[in-house]
Amino acid sequence: MSTTSTQKISIRDIPLTTIDGAPTSLADYADKVVLVVNVASKCGLTPQYEQLEELQEKYGERGFTVLGFPCNQFGGQEPGSSEEIKEFCSTSYGVSFPLMEKTEVNGRDAHPLYRSLKRKRDHAGLGGPVIWNFEKFVIGTDGSIERFRPQTKPDDPAVIQAIESRLPA
Repeated sequence: MSTTSTQKISIRDIPLTTIDGAPTSLADYADKVVLVVNVASKCGLTPQYEQLEELQEKYGERGFTVLGFPCNQFGGQEPGSSEEIKEFCSTSYGVSFPLMEKTEVNGRDAHPLYRSLKRKRDHAGLGGPVIWNFEKFVIGTDGSIERFRPQTKPDDPAVIQAIESRLPA
């Protein structure tokens, strides 16, 4: 008699694609605390790129990285091509952290990573769809996740605490 087991795929094993078209996954960052953010270059929250880059510079050598996921689902605020997005991020904000390909975060075509992340509730107990550009998810090396809404800036004390508490001593 054979039994069939259903294996749940780990969030780390979900395939991702970099903005340059290379395959990757969160497993490639398994030794890092990761801040996943859906980004856009024509949004009122776009200046958060500056704070995201500051976090990358401050904590990068301690086992941390930001991963930016350009998204055009909110007001068409990320209409550019991969090359245009990379150019904007580099010249406007000096972005050094990895960017992924343009990604849908909500709806029928939501990326599997975001389908998984959206199950996590924020500090107010709210889960569900990403509500706008620059929603943040801090993922620890142990798989723990904290969610922060777009209005919470990357340098907010709660985000800093979520990052620092997960970094190696």
